[in-house]
Amino acid sequence: MRTTSRSVLAALALGPLLAGCFVSGEDGSDPAGGAETGGRLRVALAVPPVQALSPYSNDATVLSKLSVAEGLTALDEEGAAAPALAKSWTRKNATTWVFELRKATFQDGGDVTAESVVSALDHANEAETKPRVLSDVTLTAKADDADTVTITTKNADPVLPLRLASPALGILSPKAYAEDGTVSPVGTGTGPFEITKLTGKSKARLDRFDGYWGGKAKAPGIDVSWIADGTARANALRGGDVDIAEWIPTAQAKLLDEKTRHEVPSVRTDSLVLNTGSGLLTDAALRAAAREAVDGGVLVDSVFGGYADPAQGLFGPAVPWAADQRVEVTGRAKAATAAQVGTETKGKTLRLATYTNRAELPEAASVLQQQLEKAGFTVKQDVREYTQMEADLLAGRYDALIFSRVTLLDTGDAVAYLASDYTSDGVYNIAGLKDTKVDQAIKSAAEEGDTAKRQQKIMRAEAEILRTDAVVPLVHEKVVQGIADDVEGVLLDPRERSLVDVDTHLK
Repeated sequence: MRTTSRSVLAALALGPLLAGCFVSGEDGSDPAGGAETGGRLRVALAVPPVQALSPYSNDATVLSKLSVAEGLTALDEEGAAAPALAKSWTRKNATTWVFELRKATFQDGGDVTAESVVSALDHANEAETKPRVLSDVTLTAKADDADTVTITTKNADPVLPLRLASPALGILSPKAYAEDGTVSPVGTGTGPFEITKLTGKSKARLDRFDGYWGGKAKAPGIDVSWIADGTARANALRGGDVDIAEWIPTAQAKLLDEKTRHEVPSVRTDSLVLNTGSGLLTDAALRAAAREAVDGGVLVDSVFGGYADPAQGLFGPAVPWAADQRVEVTGRAKAATAAQVGTETKGKTLRLATYTNRAELPEAASVLQQQLEKAGFTVKQDVREYTQMEADLLAGRYDALIFSRVTLLDTGDAVAYLASDYTSDGVYNIAGLKDTKVDQAIKSAAEEGDTAKRQQKIMRAEAEILRTDAVVPLVHEKVVQGIADDVEGVLLDPRERSLVDVDTHLK
């Protein structure tokens, strides 16, 4: 089997980005050759749709994994911005960028124009719940002519081309956007595969879109099944029911044939997120006690079977510059003793949540419950599918969450993750954190255009976040993807936003 491995080196490769201009071919040539090979691909994904595959939800990555939708830009193998629906771009000044569009067609037959791009970006800006990637930026798009879009930002945004590569900012046909604010990618994307049928939260049918600007895909289509249980996904692969199964649980990985097991270094960090905004852990001393009680290192072998590294911070080995730039954490609250915890929490239960979509997390919850109870807490677990609990998480109805987070998912730039998850007005601030020093540190990193200085400021922001004990990093994961040995061209992506493209096919 042949796979395409995506390097994690230079995950923030801003050098080429800040040069300000990219150009690629626009003649519609087919780099993949376009010859159909084999039959339809059968793919098992782990997390069922939250909002009918709306790009403004966590479903957005499905649209990129399956090559349904595209943004103006994409990420290349080194993590830098690369052309997608925009063939080139130029930075005019600190807040203004001009994008030249390639000739492309929506799956419903309409042309991709500057007006349709502006409309798509306006809808994202105006969404009731903004995409996380826009949590720290205000942008305005304007059509200069049929093929040229100018985008301005309120403040300087040196990583705007990276930001526009986010799956949440995929450009969909005007027909995708309903008056009630819902967004449907069914038949409205621009990628090589078109969603032709979505069956609730269980199945989807994708057919090849022959009008794709990059040439015809080698596979005629994709049949998607969402299988939340990791063991069931592994069994589906072993039994020949699917060709690709993502996120194989570590307990199942060694049961797979070696030819079908593919380990991917990941920018995913698993952490214990503590609710600072409401409930038991608004008390900083109790959060500190929880932090000192938790030992994520024991999870590496006992839960992850060696497919993980002990956490060093929010960013792990797959972000190669993080270790050298890491800043010492100072100013943390003094931890309450076990006796003090027992007194302060008497009659109160720490609500510990996690979800079943990643099989290791419920196991980790049992280990952490024992550690926290040893520190004097009374702990009650709530373990469900992620889609059943997201609203409660964002509403602050838990004291603690064992959470698996891809730290470079939204833009390929760590600042967007920090802004969405830890700033006072962050749209994914499950910790409920409101801390002026954290906000200032993240803002400073966001404004920095120099690559080395931006990395330094990101790590200073990490230290400020860890100071609050809003999050306790546990492990840095290694993801195992299951791929049948008669499949070629699967993308092994540390950022987990790519899986199938025009080259992926059955032999």
